[in-house]
Amino acid sequence: MKKVFHSAQTRGHANHGWLNANHSFSFASYFNPQRMNFGALRVLNDDTISPGMGFGTHPHDNMEIITIPLSGDLEHKDSMGNVGAINEGEIQVMSAGTGVYHSEYNKNPDKYINLLQLWVLPKTQDVAPRYDQKSIRDLKKQNALYQVLSPFSEDDGMWIHQDAWFHLGDFDQTLSIDYTVKKEGNGVYAFVIEGGFKVAGETLKKRDALGIWETDKITLESEPKSSILLVDVPMNF
Repeated sequence: MKKVFHSAQTRGHANHGWLNANHSFSFASYFNPQRMNFGALRVLNDDTISPGMGFGTHPHDNMEIITIPLSGDLEHKDSMGNVGAINEGEIQVMSAGTGVYHSEYNKNPDKYINLLQLWVLPKTQDVAPRYDQKSIRDLKKQNALYQVLSPFSEDDGMWIHQDAWFHLGDFDQTLSIDYTVKKEGNGVYAFVIEGGFKVAGETLKKRDALGIWETDKITLESEPKSSILLVDVPMNF
């Protein structure tokens, strides 16, 4: 088993006034050659957006983009004709493929948005652009890991063009649970959303992360009132 620990304090940080952004990997003005990616996971941004503010129309291509609002509602508009809000308790997936333009805004006049946005490198280039969003409330299981994304359209949650699986876990008690890596050659990036966990023997607090690879099973031990995101991705692609 190999491991790399990323404490919350070592993330890249940029406060633009309207946007308070934390970058787990090199992004925009934050560049760290030791933090370019974890396998196919290229971006994990932890963004807080001020009321009435957001990202203007901008392009993407050949990237799988996953957005998970932790609090608040994010307004989305894109060149495929999709317009609407992504709410807390939902997940959004956009396959940029051959190219897409979109904008993202906090339309609420008095509440901040906090969201996670992840970019995963696709296994197939130049696919047709695609957009989807779905409630994950019905998938949620208390004191257990539940899948919210996979490579399969018929599976629980969303799907993307990569051999990647995302799981969330919400725990209100101390509990030990094993996670089995979904595909040989994959690794797992464990990102603590709230509270604390021991992951593969390492102690993690809020917004800490641990990358683990060259193993087929990982043990997690939760603290009460804790939540976590597991990103299971190919390490070589």
